[in-house]
Amino acid sequence: MKEIQALKPRGTVAELDKYIVGQSDAKRSVAIALRNRWRRQQVPSPLREEIAPKNIIMIGPTGVGKTEIARRLATLAQSPFVKVEASKFTEVGYVGRDVESMIRDLLEIAISMVKTEEKQRLEGIAAAAAEDMVLDLLLPPTPKSASPLTDTGPDGSKSFTLVGHEDQMPLVGTGHESSTRDKIRQMLRDGKFDSRELELCLDESKSMPMVEIMTTSGMEEMQSNLQDAFSKIFPRKKKKRRLKVPEALEALKQQEMERMVDMDKVMKEALRRTEQSGIVFLDEIDKIASRQSGSSHGPDVSREGVQRDLLPIVEGATVSTKHGLVKTDHILFIASGAFHVSKPSDLIPELQGRFPLRVELHSLGKEEFVRILTEPENALTKQYIALMATEGIDLSFDDDAIEAMARIAVE
Repeated sequence: MKEIQALKPRGTVAELDKYIVGQSDAKRSVAIALRNRWRRQQVPSPLREEIAPKNIIMIGPTGVGKTEIARRLATLAQSPFVKVEASKFTEVGYVGRDVESMIRDLLEIAISMVKTEEKQRLEGIAAAAAEDMVLDLLLPPTPKSASPLTDTGPDGSKSFTLVGHEDQMPLVGTGHESSTRDKIRQMLRDGKFDSRELELCLDESKSMPMVEIMTTSGMEEMQSNLQDAFSKIFPRKKKKRRLKVPEALEALKQQEMERMVDMDKVMKEALRRTEQSGIVFLDEIDKIASRQSGSSHGPDVSREGVQRDLLPIVEGATVSTKHGLVKTDHILFIASGAFHVSKPSDLIPELQGRFPLRVELHSLGKEEFVRILTEPENALTKQYIALMATEGIDLSFDDDAIEAMARIAVE
């Protein structure tokens, strides 16, 4: 993460060029914003907290790359990223989503990201533990049990049952058994037991009643807390499943990784990432701009109310979540809108001041569409070539065909 964030703006733009055609001004702006985050981390502590991010408004028609630029930037920085539509929010006191929900969503994404990273770190330990649990099946500890090299289990069937640690008998620590266990371990790794079935007692996925509260904004936290309470009231159950040995190893590994993850450590790191490197993409911000200056009736009242609710979040506030308090002072907000009917100046002055950087993205022409179809690493033509290759078909696109597709797209 540190190595990626240390990229200079030119390097960030080069990475974005691999996936996005054109729009150099927008790429440069977000690249500088990313670099400024790294610079802020190098500043001594008292002054570091005073440096606020320069939020950005991207202005351009639909489909020119506004969302993709922000999404790729978050991927580059390995930052929590959430995309929300400003038009979906309602003013506090009305039925609908409140603006604080986007910070709660951002934190949930950060928790999922950190938890996945922690699982990857523990994967090797969990795999070794899963292997030992399967070996306990294949090499029963009692001397009366059948030989692990036969095709039958203790009850004469071709399946074995794995029970919890508390139900297992202690292994007899003899040299002969240890040598046999090593042979069985090697046979297991060589795939000699892949065709055998095991009966496992695995943790069943959490099941809880769905609780949905349709009420005024601000009550979403209550809904989340109720669902969390129900998940504790209804604990996980054990479920028996018959699996082949490779599938059993994978299932046990996933269960062990879930058990080994230190959620307190995950929560602490997720809160830090949300506050220090979170990115919120506010789409359709033009939809909450008042179309007429000084209008104080009809839908414009609600639009202005949403803007005033957004203002403290963008300025820097403390949002309460079920995992703890989240400060939004250093979260980067990137807003976007077509602004066909309204203008950025139609936003309330206070909110305009919190988005000091404005970048205009130009419409795409035939030349840009030709480049989009051929240059990016995830270009559509490359995707279809790879898809057809799975069927043994060698697909190719002539230059004339690509230009024809680009011309149709422009029309």
